[in-house]
Amino acid sequence: MAERKGGRRAGEGGDSAAEGLRKRPTINDIARLAGVSKKTVSRVINQSPYVQKETRERIQAVIAEHGYAPDPQARGLAFRRSFLIGLVYDNPNPQYVVNMQLGLLDGMKGSGFELVVHPCDRASPTFLADLQGFVERQKLYGVVLTPSVSEDERAAALLAEIGCAYVRVASVSVDAPERMIETRDKLGGVAAARHLAELGHRRIAHISGPATFRSSHERRRGFEEGLAEAGLALEARHVREGAYTFESGIAGAMELLRLSPRPTAIFAGNDEMAAGVLQAARQLGLSAPGDVSVVGFDDFQIASRVWPALTTIRTPTREIGRLAAERLIGGEVEARAEQDRLPALVVRDSTGPAG
Repeated sequence: MAERKGGRRAGEGGDSAAEGLRKRPTINDIARLAGVSKKTVSRVINQSPYVQKETRERIQAVIAEHGYAPDPQARGLAFRRSFLIGLVYDNPNPQYVVNMQLGLLDGMKGSGFELVVHPCDRASPTFLADLQGFVERQKLYGVVLTPSVSEDERAAALLAEIGCAYVRVASVSVDAPERMIETRDKLGGVAAARHLAELGHRRIAHISGPATFRSSHERRRGFEEGLAEAGLALEARHVREGAYTFESGIAGAMELLRLSPRPTAIFAGNDEMAAGVLQAARQLGLSAPGDVSVVGFDDFQIASRVWPALTTIRTPTREIGRLAAERLIGGEVEARAEQDRLPALVVRDSTGPAG
């Protein structure tokens, strides 16, 4: 029989796990005692919402029992954050990106934070790896996600897992209020429909944005609800899907305006496509609003620079960017009237009474 020392076999370190933690416990010790992975313990330490309540409470109890605290030096190396805010976008409209950047810079003014941007492709097989690499290389304080990246649950889950703060900008609420700026695009679709119905239009068409954008669905849903208020319906033959680009607006309008009878009004999902509708009408020898009324969405610079100037739905993208930055940084968010942050109809020259 092996020699015993102090009532134990020689070399035996103690049967209880607690006795094995006479030295300062490590994250590996906590994971072993709680019966979870090291990554799960890390998530609890970094207050990730992606841990079940029962598991979180068990880990917190083990941490409290053994007085565990993350090594400040190691933690600093792993989680040190710079004074940088990242803007992540996958959006074909350059003016949206510019306006969002201006708004973020407004919100960061005087804070010491700076802005870095990261264009991406959600369809890429390296999308998530690229996003993680961007955050970790820059040691970002936090990230603002814009459509359609903001609608991707994989991206939000990844940021939570690696302990990076984020705010999502989206047409509907897809996260906790403290991580959301909701643009409520559906209200803009309703306003566009009401305007055209009040002008007497009955054959009304729609060119939507890409199906991968939640905003496309919300704008169409609002448009259909607004038409229903007037006893109208959006017929399937009067719908085309665009890509939020000028060229897709031309292509969709060419098909719609060659129908017989052709629609007397077209609501395009953004101003770029609406400008394409005006171009298609000219190429077909038609006038706006004489032969076809056109409504856009966004009220970006192009809306007031085309001829005729576009009736459109104004979305306060710059204001939304400011709010996103202030929410992310955690400073006091400047209170403004809610209507200043919602879509609103702007009537110009591209719409008129039905002929």
